[in-house]
Amino acid sequence: MQLDPKIPPGRLQDKWDYYKDHCKLVSPANKKKHTILIVGTGLAGASAAATLAELGYNIKSFCIQDSPRRAHSIAAQGGINAAKNYPNDGDTVWRLFYDTIKGGDYRSREANVYRLAQISNQIIDHCVAQGVPFAREYGGLLANRSFGGAQVSRTFYARGQTGQQLLLGAYSSMSRQIAAGKITMFPRREMLDLVIIDGKARGIIVRNLITGEMERYAGDAVLLCTGGYSNVYYLSTNAKNSNVTAAWRCYKRGALFANPCFAQIHPTCIPVSGDYQSKLTLMSEGLRNDGRVWVPKNSGDKRHPNEIPEAERDYYLETRYPSFGNLVPRDVASRNAKQVTDEGRGVGTTGLSVYLDFRDAIKNSGKNAIAEKYGNLFQMYQRITDENPYQVPMRIYPAVHYIMGGLWVDYNLMSTIPGLHVLGEANFSDHGANRLGASALMQGLADGYFVIPYTLGSYIAQTNLPPVSTDDAAFTEAETAASNKIEQLLNINGSKTVMEFHRQLGKILWDDVGMSRSKSGLKSAIAQIADLRSQYWQDVKVTGSNDTLNKNLEFAGRVADFLELGELMARDALNREESCGAHFREEYQTTEGEAQRNDSEYSYVAAWQYQGATEQPLLNQELLKFENVELTQRSYK
Repeated sequence: MQLDPKIPPGRLQDKWDYYKDHCKLVSPANKKKHTILIVGTGLAGASAAATLAELGYNIKSFCIQDSPRRAHSIAAQGGINAAKNYPNDGDTVWRLFYDTIKGGDYRSREANVYRLAQISNQIIDHCVAQGVPFAREYGGLLANRSFGGAQVSRTFYARGQTGQQLLLGAYSSMSRQIAAGKITMFPRREMLDLVIIDGKARGIIVRNLITGEMERYAGDAVLLCTGGYSNVYYLSTNAKNSNVTAAWRCYKRGALFANPCFAQIHPTCIPVSGDYQSKLTLMSEGLRNDGRVWVPKNSGDKRHPNEIPEAERDYYLETRYPSFGNLVPRDVASRNAKQVTDEGRGVGTTGLSVYLDFRDAIKNSGKNAIAEKYGNLFQMYQRITDENPYQVPMRIYPAVHYIMGGLWVDYNLMSTIPGLHVLGEANFSDHGANRLGASALMQGLADGYFVIPYTLGSYIAQTNLPPVSTDDAAFTEAETAASNKIEQLLNINGSKTVMEFHRQLGKILWDDVGMSRSKSGLKSAIAQIADLRSQYWQDVKVTGSNDTLNKNLEFAGRVADFLELGELMARDALNREESCGAHFREEYQTTEGEAQRNDSEYSYVAAWQYQGATEQPLLNQELLKFENVELTQRSYK
């Protein structure tokens, strides 16, 4: 398949303006004639719904939660990037673009990333106008703090609840349009299939999670804003409801899946404490502004941290990366944490954690100043661990957090299925092989508020979209396929729970497709996952029925999709014989243990095409062209 990214002509700095100047438009009167289906109500979905409804489109919005404001975007803590340069420390749109490209280890598309950097400043103005309570300096100006992978302070924040406050801003705008009748909200619905008519995305099949009833909805375009698939690993920082099902069903209808192996490990999470856990809790990267990361210099040192003198502490990030110190990007910090724990210098009862220490910050700035910055995060940590981080260093360890892979989209955010647009974390477009902190919220809001109104309008203006009926044979076929899968799961009546299978899958992926990967491990993972998937369809036990609220049934369908996705992730990682960003192949590293890219062979987006249940997926490549940045070995020293 030929992949055309549809990048506008002209200088990098002018491409987005050129696009806006030349794209097709839909008149205000004609917008009212079109219905858009938006799946997901996180930052990307909520901002798109509010903006498109304000423009006059008729919006049908779907979410699996009981309220749009419970989308997982609410969990984001640390902040949102923008090149405002309020601290006057030298930031520019170009620097934000370059840091993002470099942070992703040169595996993302230049044009998309530069557009994101350009739009970043508009996002802040828009959200301030909505009333989002960003932190402010004493004089009233918006405050900024530093995040990993940058030497300027460009991260706007609302203490440790930035995602929640931004989502409330989008939700309030969305609620206004619900009240105006331009958005019809469908909570507690899960998208189970995409309906394609005449080669275009024209509808979706959803299951009512309360009644079990299958429902059909038709529209002129579908916007998929369903987030990432970190929960394929079982333990992640994502909410338990987060899943890949909507995107995966679109993949099986013809949308290409891009870079599925690019999964980000976040270095600042509360460590695993036992097999009983169903998820992990993130501690914001923003804590690394004042917290210092260290381990004992000697392996096996189990003394209380406050008893270990300064001379016997190894502040390994500060030593190894003097320019960036504790604010190296997430993939770099995670690999270094793994390295010191592998050396036997990890702390805590399991030995799988390192210290994040605020002793010096409290001494220099005072407890009240630190509490004002991070109070709610400290409270969260203490409630979970029963340890007071004002008195004892936090214990942190890497955990799966964000997904850079997703459905392939072009510059218009449209997948290989005409009319199916993919926004936010559900697409692959902006972060390459590693996302810099505070860029997820930036991408979700850029896509929803500022990009999709232009690109969707251009698609509608130049596409023949005759009315379609939910009685069309394509709707019947899609609903039947989704219903049959549910019945099949209910009828297996095996001996093992859905959670047991999911936990097994997660362990395989964490061990072999996690922080460190190898050829032998990836081949083993592919074989193990295929075997586990076969067992699943013979021995899973799904209790309850299909005609009522049934969380077990919901998770059963999602884990079935995870079992297929997990194998694709391993195949993608096996194919990419290089190390880049969060994808670290043990065979490909520098003499200093850093990721070693192979630009001559792997400067491409790996876009996988579904070939059927019994066939291996087909690899398509979008070659990445770097005309504005020089491909260099990443260095944060």
